[in-house]
Amino acid sequence: MKIAITGGTGFIGKHLINYLSNQKHTLYILTRNPSAYIDSEYIKYVGWLEDNYDPVTQINELDAIINLAGKSINNRWTNETKKQIQQSRIQATKAVVQLVQTLHPHTLINASAIGYYGNSLDTIFTEEDQAGKGFLADTTNAWEAEASIANQYDTRVVYARFGIILDKDEGALPRIALPYQFFAGGKLGSGRQWMSWIHIKDVIKMIDFSLHNQAITGPLNITAPNPLRMERFGKNLANVLHRPYWLPAPSFALSALLGEMSELVLEGQHVLPQKALQHGYSFEFETLPSALSDIYQTN
Repeated sequence: MKIAITGGTGFIGKHLINYLSNQKHTLYILTRNPSAYIDSEYIKYVGWLEDNYDPVTQINELDAIINLAGKSINNRWTNETKKQIQQSRIQATKAVVQLVQTLHPHTLINASAIGYYGNSLDTIFTEEDQAGKGFLADTTNAWEAEASIANQYDTRVVYARFGIILDKDEGALPRIALPYQFFAGGKLGSGRQWMSWIHIKDVIKMIDFSLHNQAITGPLNITAPNPLRMERFGKNLANVLHRPYWLPAPSFALSALLGEMSELVLEGQHVLPQKALQHGYSFEFETLPSALSDIYQTN
């Protein structure tokens, strides 16, 4: 396939490019600064989102677009930061839809997040549920609405609603694991909040699965089938790291430290990958112990 990827230099993007290029797909990595990178046999860096760049002149045919672009949410959420988080996603998706209109790929996989559902201690969410309330729910709802315009051009649109992605070096896990590595790990907040996690390897394989499975449309929860409450998650992490689980971090302290962003760890949602399972996706890491053992290379 010929595939364009935005956000290719980010956390998910780097893993995805490595995987897809090994499959010998032709990849066009859309970036504001293409001169900073070196093309290879299957990878070409193409300028976009700047007035002096017109990606269409370098891409004359396209099978799919994977849109991962957007400002990281892993910062303290000031009003300005929240504005940038939302606007960066909307603006990038508008530009992606313009490419769809011109190049007519058969598939657009647009990043989203399980924050779409809002937070709950008791509700189990699947792709059939509607948007919740709050900053992340509002942002992802608007993001998906922008991507949905691509449907007008006979392009299949998939909203990849990512859960908490587990990787040793990037994402949320290094921050969560840091106190444990210093023998100070323990319960975060009440410990009852849900952690809908997924191993980075399954993230990439699920994107690839949805890329090739034309029957998958609309929302796709990219989460493992066995979410855990945070207390269980922490105890599993402590066990894999051979560290104690004993020092709680009270909610008010995390709220003071992280501001509104603290909802990422103090609140949560129980999200199931119903659509992926219905379409026959086979998880490499279904349980948290197996995922953490792989990440930290323990037996």
